[in-house]
Amino acid sequence: MEYEFLRDLAGGVTVSMSMGHEAAAHWFNEEVQGDLAVLDEVEAAVAAVKGSERQWQRVGHEYTLWLDEEEVIIRANQLSFTGDEMEEGMSYYDEESLCFCGVEDFLAVAAAYRAFLQGR
Repeated sequence: MEYEFLRDLAGGVTVSMSMGHEAAAHWFNEEVQGDLAVLDEVEAAVAAVKGSERQWQRVGHEYTLWLDEEEVIIRANQLSFTGDEMEEGMSYYDEESLCFCGVEDFLAVAAAYRAFLQGR
């Protein structure tokens, strides 16, 4: 998973990620927005589910993050089609709205994000 952090003129941080992981970048940009308490909450949840069959989720304004012992899933909240909402033969492009990654990879990005924010 490749990523890049950019600081804008106002001091805000924007995350961009490689194809297939765009939803994770959007999660950092929309749900974290520099609030390290959000990362603290997710890291505590990772520790809480480790060694168990439990799952944890954090529903945000735009994106929901699910995790278990091995995997993190980030999905746009708007990505919930039910039944026959789309015409037959049509498909929904969700590459930028859904992301799967390993817990260790996600924690590595979170640690790099934290370090970037703190100027390390």
